[in-house]
Amino acid sequence: MYIDQEKCVACKSCIPYCPMKAIEDNKEKGIVEINYDECVECGVCKYSDVCPTDALTQQEMEYPRILRSQFSNPLVPHPGTGVPGRGTEEMKTNDVTGRFKRGMAGVAIEMGRPGTGTRLYDVEKVAMAIAKEEVHFEPYNPVTQLMIDTKTGKMKDEVLNEKALSAIIEFDIPQSKVVPVLKRLKTVIPEIDTVFSLDLACRLDKDGSNPVLKLAKEAGFKVSINGKTNVGLGKPLAKEE
Repeated sequence: MYIDQEKCVACKSCIPYCPMKAIEDNKEKGIVEINYDECVECGVCKYSDVCPTDALTQQEMEYPRILRSQFSNPLVPHPGTGVPGRGTEEMKTNDVTGRFKRGMAGVAIEMGRPGTGTRLYDVEKVAMAIAKEEVHFEPYNPVTQLMIDTKTGKMKDEVLNEKALSAIIEFDIPQSKVVPVLKRLKTVIPEIDTVFSLDLACRLDKDGSNPVLKLAKEAGFKVSINGKTNVGLGKPLAKEE
């Protein structure tokens, strides 16, 4: 995104709409401009339709910068998944997809949200740390598709400085590995300059209890039980094996 200075009247109406605070009032030059390095190409400023002169302009993007839009703009489908934005069809569809079997845990580490953003070099640091526990990265995921080695979590060097509104590292593990993986995650926290949310998904036990709840607490994480589950209306539920 850039601001066409021939159209811009420096009204500053767009500044509050940037989640990355990348739109800046340059008092020395007397103009409003976009910090190109901080912009994640989410399109929020343009879609807000607050510019009275239509000065906000979406430029043509090439690789690797176009990754910013693919991870940050919910209207842009990722070419590797066909799903708009940074995710997959998501863990919460398990009632329909049956991706996670009994005894397994689905894990998502959502980096950069809310309103902080993340550089992909921080995403790589986390991915490489947890890869030491031999996790299985979800192949149908934009972050996994940037890896050159899914055994180590190493990502392509040319993408590392790109910034995204958020990015999700997604993988599944046997429940016996939940504690080691979460403890490994804690070791890398001081090395990253962003925030993350940790999501855990699993099938409930026959008695309705959650088998990973105790494991997360054992690893030192405060657990918030959220009922964000797609009920699969209109679709057949996955058959339990």
